[in-house]
Amino acid sequence: MSDTNDAAPVTAPIATGPRRRVPFWDNARFACIVLVVLGHATQRLTYDSDAALGLYLVVYAFHMPAFAIISGYFSKSAPPSRRQMARVLTDIIVPYVIFEGLWAVTTWLVEGQMNPNLTKPSWTLWFLLALGIFRLVLPYLALLRWPLAWTIVISIGAGYLPNLDNTFSLARTLGLLPFFALGWWLRDRDVVDRLRLLRRPWWAVVAAVAAFAVAGAVAWFGIDLWRAVDLRTWLFYDESYADLGGTQWWAGGVRLALMGIALVLSAAFFVLVPRRGQWWTHFGQYTMYVYLLHSFVLYPFRESGVLRGLEPAWVWLPIMIVASVLIALGLATRRVRRLFRPLVEPRPGWLFADPTLAGREGRRSDPTGSRRPREEERMPRHPDPLQNG
Repeated sequence: MSDTNDAAPVTAPIATGPRRRVPFWDNARFACIVLVVLGHATQRLTYDSDAALGLYLVVYAFHMPAFAIISGYFSKSAPPSRRQMARVLTDIIVPYVIFEGLWAVTTWLVEGQMNPNLTKPSWTLWFLLALGIFRLVLPYLALLRWPLAWTIVISIGAGYLPNLDNTFSLARTLGLLPFFALGWWLRDRDVVDRLRLLRRPWWAVVAAVAAFAVAGAVAWFGIDLWRAVDLRTWLFYDESYADLGGTQWWAGGVRLALMGIALVLSAAFFVLVPRRGQWWTHFGQYTMYVYLLHSFVLYPFRESGVLRGLEPAWVWLPIMIVASVLIALGLATRRVRRLFRPLVEPRPGWLFADPTLAGREGRRSDPTGSRRPREEERMPRHPDPLQNG
């Protein structure tokens, strides 16, 4: 679950003609958000199904690191302008407050209790705060020598601090910071274009498929061990090592290994993402709608217990996979966007001394870095410049 500010549009330079939107990045965004929905949709199945847990572990091993890489790739480290600073409020803080309020009302209606606490993000809202913090610290990270190395040290070191928890999403933010910084570094150093990483030879596809095959095999054949050590909690990056049972001094090595796995699987994921525009490509411009709204769709099913004890798993797991794709597609449609735009993309001009800082209708961006010229305009079906994609 990206330059979210007034940075350059999500495009890549082409040798001739005007700058055009590269479908690959929207494809990657939408594929990532489908994985987010899938992870949340299958979570209850993991208690009763080894297959569901294996799939869950593979997805959680890389999907949020991949999202962070995309977000970092479209972020700028230059000192922010006034409009860019305002967008931290309009794109992140205001939606966060709105949806925290909605979750407080939801839990009151369903569970009969309300305990609003803006310092403890509800369910998926942690990533909004993480994106805000990423954007605030990036200009300072860019000043350092070896910024990527420092973020790795910060991520591993954060796990040794027992008082670092999900308050303001700090534990997860620091844990995933290296992936966001990596995305920024790839763009800042022009690595993707210089090394032509968006062109994929056949052997890269084979290697990517092999990487996921190995990950799936390890998840499946080691399922009893992963249940015993509760591996999935390590993949959340939101607790100290001691809380996870890793009291040894070398517990940070576990996180380092998981980060390495996340990097390999993220690279394999990006290799397999289609390069050319698909019929669903334009939905990648609206991932924040899916991210913020899908939890309300899944909440009744997760909390009612209907997802527990479903047998046989080989029937229900594919059903949940298809349902996750349909939920993501449905929440990104134009009608849903128009209905929930005031909540997901508020433009509170009254909040600013200069109301124009709230942004202009028709020039929107979301915190995952998708900048859109017009809401009404679908992404044009330009030929993909990556001829060998």
